[in-house]
Amino acid sequence: MATPAETRFAETADGHSIAYQVIGDGPIDVLVSRPTLFPVDLMWDEPHLVHFLDRLSSFCRHIWFDPLGTGASDHVEHGDARLIEVLTDNMRTVLDAAGVSRAVLLGLSVPSPLLFAAMHPERTTAAILFNASARFRRAHDYPEGWDEDVIGAARAPSARPGVAGVEQVAPSLADDSRFRRWFERAQRLTIAPSEAAWRMAATFEIDLRDVLALVQVPTLVLYRRDARVAVQSRYLADHIERAECADVPGADLLPFTSDPEPALERIERFLTGQFTPPPVDRVLATILFTDLVESTQRAEQLGDRRWRELLASHDAVVRDELGRFRGREVKFTGDGFLTTFDGPARAIRCACAIRDGLAALGLEVRAGVHTGEVERHGDDVTGIAVHIAQRVMTIADPGQVVVSRTVADLVAGSDIELRDLGEHALKGVSGPWRLFGVSS
Repeated sequence: MATPAETRFAETADGHSIAYQVIGDGPIDVLVSRPTLFPVDLMWDEPHLVHFLDRLSSFCRHIWFDPLGTGASDHVEHGDARLIEVLTDNMRTVLDAAGVSRAVLLGLSVPSPLLFAAMHPERTTAAILFNASARFRRAHDYPEGWDEDVIGAARAPSARPGVAGVEQVAPSLADDSRFRRWFERAQRLTIAPSEAAWRMAATFEIDLRDVLALVQVPTLVLYRRDARVAVQSRYLADHIERAECADVPGADLLPFTSDPEPALERIERFLTGQFTPPPVDRVLATILFTDLVESTQRAEQLGDRRWRELLASHDAVVRDELGRFRGREVKFTGDGFLTTFDGPARAIRCACAIRDGLAALGLEVRAGVHTGEVERHGDDVTGIAVHIAQRVMTIADPGQVVVSRTVADLVAGSDIELRDLGEHALKGVSGPWRLFGVSS
């Protein structure tokens, strides 16, 4: 059996540690994102997985990690652990720690590479999605999704809610007692059953369909033709520009069980091709607009000197919160700010913190949040997403934070409570837009 790789630790901006391993020394760097079913320290105890690792090492250097809240990595608050944007932060942190500027993203039954590739094309060489889905739950405009009875069965496959069964992820090894013992032990050492149940519930609420059109990197969508997600994987390929699509035999969700060789051959063939770097001036970003309420009237009431002092305090509060939530100031609009974030949850929490901080000064603010594609021009950003975020802000009442449906989909399953505000017409933007108010 191969010698296990050394487990290292990467430190996040918040001081949390992420366990990771760098395996192989091939010419291509690959970052692997996977379901939280086994920790990196136990990968070397399962022969099927060791074979998969060795085979990958023959043509690439691959990096595996335990997301925050799992395995040997630090634990974080439940709400944060369930956010897909926290997972993309983990990915960037691990790449930095491993000294990798750009990597191929290999997503094994998880869609996180989609979000990372759209947000950070400058750090993404290509993306490979194996048995992945942008949305699991069926919707009126998404017949590819699963019915509620299927989701209910997936959420409670055993006496311990949230613990995935071998029958679900590797039916080809359902009768293999040795594999079952390893798999069940791996899950116990990865995550507590209650936390696994919370994460699984959050997974079934995520909807990344709006992100697919923004993925610019070369993409391979690979799936087992008899897997439960086969139709959903084909949906990905149909909605990602110029994506390659291929199927391999079997029904297992795990890539290293059943016969992994057809999938490995297809991955190797894709990776050894030539990739055209994507444009890095177009990225997925979350835009936050804030605006002071009745600023003109307050300025008249207070006079120029007092108003300038209060406005300076307003600016200080906003900039302090931007620093705390890792937002980027784009421009001051006169009565508010245009800012961008890597993740919608941080943008929402920053908006709420700004609102509360300004309330202590006797100021009211409204805020709008939207996630979409922006064009970068130096320090400035432009594009329809910026316009939409501004229009969303105009719908907000004083003291209210309003977000678009895209934002709501990306934070679904977290501890951020949203109230459906119905559909609205946004000036200059086609079609009705479903908006949500932040409850906290």
